[in-house]
Amino acid sequence: MRPHFRFCGIMFNCNYFVYITTNHTRSTFYIGVTNDLRTRMRQHFENSGNKATFAGRYYCYNLLYYERFDSPTHAIEREKQLKNWSRSKKEALIKKWNPLLKFLNDVIEEE
Repeated sequence: MRPHFRFCGIMFNCNYFVYITTNHTRSTFYIGVTNDLRTRMRQHFENSGNKATFAGRYYCYNLLYYERFDSPTHAIEREKQLKNWSRSKKEALIKKWNPLLKFLNDVIEEE
């Protein structure tokens, strides 16, 4: 089953992404927005353990979920919406499209 939005194979700057990452135990979620999902995931990995950033402090570099938008404004609006959701609502969203909570980092590297 695929989400109502399309996952983009070629990530030009006209594409904007809202994404959810987690740590290896899936105990902490980080929600962000970017126009280059591959690069951003690499940056999160490189910053793992960096106490100056939330994602770094909690080792949130494993991608669980992402949505693509044509507009940065829409992506930022969605990011803010998701950040206000409860953890259970976020988990339900993720599990709708990624029921096994598999890490998707390799998937985006192959696109």
